[in-house]
Amino acid sequence: MLTISEVTELTGITAPTLRYYEKEGLLPYVKRNENGKRFYDEEDLSWVHFVTALRATGMPIAQIQRYVNLYKEGDSTISERKKMMLLHKKEIENSIRELYFNLDKINYKLALYDVLESQIEKTSLKI
Repeated sequence: MLTISEVTELTGITAPTLRYYEKEGLLPYVKRNENGKRFYDEEDLSWVHFVTALRATGMPIAQIQRYVNLYKEGDSTISERKKMMLLHKKEIENSIRELYFNLDKINYKLALYDVLESQIEKTSLKI
């Protein structure tokens, strides 16, 4: 079992963020001792990594909450959870495609600057 400070050290996620995720129901099974101190096991760490990945890829908190609630309902919701992940995957793939399209524009502009700089350097040389 890990303390909240150990989890922050392992994951890089701040303690307030972990508390917020728990409060919002995104970390469904965080345990507490008799003093109310949080303890995290491997399953909790898996949830932390999963929620972090979903947030980093733009999934709103409300959607993650929906996913967690479906998870808690059990195996009868596997199909719906899979649909959620497939939809999110498609959104990520669209974002990646758009990023590459825009990266190509930036790379073109950088190549143009390389050509322009090399021409300036050649014309400013005086022998």
